[in-house]
Amino acid sequence: MSTVEEAAKDGSEQLPRAIQTVLEALDKLKFGAIQLTVHEGRLVQVDVTERHRYPN
Repeated sequence: MSTVEEAAKDGSEQLPRAIQTVLEALDKLKFGAIQLTVHEGRLVQVDVTERHRYPN
């Protein structure tokens, strides 16, 4: 079960779009970084940097 599904498994309330975006990025990302930009206490941007690793 994914993080998004676990967070909303009871189905009684919808997660805010910003939180859904962050959870989906976490589910998809294996190596990389997620940067959150906040203005005046509100999440306004999510940047995802994905790294691809290749064995030598």
